[in-house]
Amino acid sequence: MLVPLADAVRRTCGGKAGALGALVRAGLPVPAGVVVPFAAYLAAGGDRAPGGRTAERRDADTAAVAARPLPSDVRDALARGLDTLGDPVVAVRSSAGDEDTARASAAGQHATVLAVRGVDQVADAVRACWASLHSARAVSYRAASAADPDAGRDDGPGPGPDDVPVMAVLVQRLVDADVSGVMFTPGGPADATEIEASWGLGPSVVGGTVTPDAYRVTADGTVTRSLADKPTRMDRRDGRLVTSDVLAPDRRRPTLDDTTAARLAALGARIAAVLGGAQDVEWALAGGELWVLQARPVTADLPGPRPGPRQGPRAAGAPATLTGTPGSRGTATGAARIVRGPADFGRVRAGDVLVCPWTDPAWTPLLGVAAGVVTETGGVLSHAAIVARERGIPAVLGVRGATTTLRDGATLTVDGTAGTVTAVHP
Repeated sequence: MLVPLADAVRRTCGGKAGALGALVRAGLPVPAGVVVPFAAYLAAGGDRAPGGRTAERRDADTAAVAARPLPSDVRDALARGLDTLGDPVVAVRSSAGDEDTARASAAGQHATVLAVRGVDQVADAVRACWASLHSARAVSYRAASAADPDAGRDDGPGPGPDDVPVMAVLVQRLVDADVSGVMFTPGGPADATEIEASWGLGPSVVGGTVTPDAYRVTADGTVTRSLADKPTRMDRRDGRLVTSDVLAPDRRRPTLDDTTAARLAALGARIAAVLGGAQDVEWALAGGELWVLQARPVTADLPGPRPGPRQGPRAAGAPATLTGTPGSRGTATGAARIVRGPADFGRVRAGDVLVCPWTDPAWTPLLGVAAGVVTETGGVLSHAAIVARERGIPAVLGVRGATTTLRDGATLTVDGTAGTVTAVHP
């Protein structure tokens, strides 16, 4: 019923698990794990998941899928699989049939549940991953993304009808990371490896809640860095995830030395050689050892070189322009809409520029109407930036004080290539 990660392929286990399975077979450092394949999802009635048309109906549908009891044979197989792994604390991650393709990453659109242990908690996490396939954000992403006719079928026909989304679930040992981040491997011989890193577990970087350190490693091994203020970190403590303040001396201390950055770039080259093409890699560093947590194709090129030191809010009388990190190419002009959470979603209108502390994957439906995005934190390799580039939405990230400096309703021009935000009519 379960598939050892070393045997996982995309056709039966989805994009995430299939790629990691290939890396395991190539001898790369991937945490041990097992996969609940598509067949288990379909046997549990996944192909009969309701498809509500309204957001309220989709929320109810998602809750219904999450509440379904796990079939006894799947639960028993999970218990055996966890025992084989040594009953560790695990990370439970989605691995859908149409994610992590060359055309659609689905970055952050499906569930990940970290730091769970034992068959009861893992079973709940598996159901959460299954249910996330039908969430409003996942449905919105699939509707907006160009269909990839080969998604989930690069090594043969899939297990279900072509028009039925399917979900596998990856269960792996959790890496208690000292440092985590994202790496984009070079797309060509003249390109560099781009790395973003912050303290603790990966959600701080991929979720954009912290502006990470940025490293660039060229083909000749030269390392350049841009250090950021990293005020918080996420870690596992006493069986749960905790976000805490970073000690003052560590906030601007480099998360990686040049040697480790070069090691990461070399690991990225090995990953790209196995999987083919430029890769978007999530990684962790624990006790000096590097681990690969995810690898998928880079779906859209980065906007270009990073700017110089980030500027804060403008001084009185200065031009009404703020500077951040270019996140997604292009320019757009629209009304600023300050969005601090879901309670503000109803205020967003087509053509608005989202101005927010950061963007959560649940905000994906807003990207279907927004003209541009401005965030106060986050890096160019975060999930929100990846999705913005796939959608062709200009984005500027890490603009300090944006939600307090910019006025709701003001006309803004966002230049995602230059990394600037200008209040045309403040």
